[in-house]
Amino acid sequence: MPLFGKKKREITQESPSHQTSPTKSTSQNSNHNHGDHGHDPTSPSKSKNQEYYDPPRPKYNFHCQLAHGSPTGIISGFTNVKELYAKIAECYNIESSDIIFCTLNTHKIEMEHLLGGQIGLDDFLFAHIKGQKKEIEVEKSDDALGLTITDNGAGYAFIKRIKAGSIIDRIDHIQPGDHIEKIDGENFVGKRHFDVAKRLKEIPRGTTFVLRLVSPEKSPYANLNPRSGSRGHPAGGGGGGGGLGSGKKTIRLKARGGGGGGGEEDAPDQAAAAAIEAINRLIEGLLGISDAELAQSIWEIGQVAGNPHEFALMVDRDLGEFAFPDGLVFDFWGAVSDAKAGRIRPGSGGGGGRAPADSRKAEPEEEGAVEFTEEF
Repeated sequence: MPLFGKKKREITQESPSHQTSPTKSTSQNSNHNHGDHGHDPTSPSKSKNQEYYDPPRPKYNFHCQLAHGSPTGIISGFTNVKELYAKIAECYNIESSDIIFCTLNTHKIEMEHLLGGQIGLDDFLFAHIKGQKKEIEVEKSDDALGLTITDNGAGYAFIKRIKAGSIIDRIDHIQPGDHIEKIDGENFVGKRHFDVAKRLKEIPRGTTFVLRLVSPEKSPYANLNPRSGSRGHPAGGGGGGGGLGSGKKTIRLKARGGGGGGGEEDAPDQAAAAAIEAINRLIEGLLGISDAELAQSIWEIGQVAGNPHEFALMVDRDLGEFAFPDGLVFDFWGAVSDAKAGRIRPGSGGGGGRAPADSRKAEPEEEGAVEFTEEF
């Protein structure tokens, strides 16, 4: 018996066998009488007007609040980030475009709790929505601005981290969590984080430019909370409990839409978590962006590839839009190989790089994080 129930065959002028088969016609009438309009997705014959079985959305329920304060809502029936934002917006009668990013299990703007490509089944979601807009003039007095950029998977790039002692660190009005809306009047809504990073890197040294930023809405009691470790780093070192590799069940999300998301799976094991951390640090060091989902995609390619050459070809084929330099791709393969062999572990700081040379503002770092000097 087919997995998804009986299929309906339609009578068309192009299929004479349907016209001469009374049993199929009877089956069709029976299906109409019972309101069954589904089709067997495994059927080898397909016509343009056939409708296919649409599998039900996952029934996982997640508790959610707006980070600046709201009643608790129940969110379910999403398989990717855009659908999640739409569900949150529907729950709170706001526009999905108002949501900048989500954090897990804290209402604070703490980047180590940022929603990535996975949600634990017991995670609590906090949605950070648009707040105050601001325009700030920045003089690029050095080649590196000291920013790490990420995005929410739905068209908004925002600041994840600010390097201590950098140009941006000296501007108090620029904070982690700020959405970068425009650069010198050029709109970056709908662009990816690497588009924003590329544009900032292209600004010549000595140039003054204008950033149009949107801060997340803040709680009236935000100033009563202890401030996090300054500029995007956690206050007490190390992320919260229940991170990758904890053994809990997670839901895999697809940031860029499309099918295949929303399935329940185990959290990444130690090797996967170590590789993803190391790869993400390599990406951040060279490109100034942070993207755990991209790092996971590279790890998954490394799981399939049998050698460095095959790995490089697959990265170029599947992730060509990033135009990774050959040396960086080789480092990716090294991180994958080290993780498989157990030479690096989550939080071990593997993956290369150097700590900041400027130690005047010593800060607790994100668990296992290594700050690269080559930033923008």
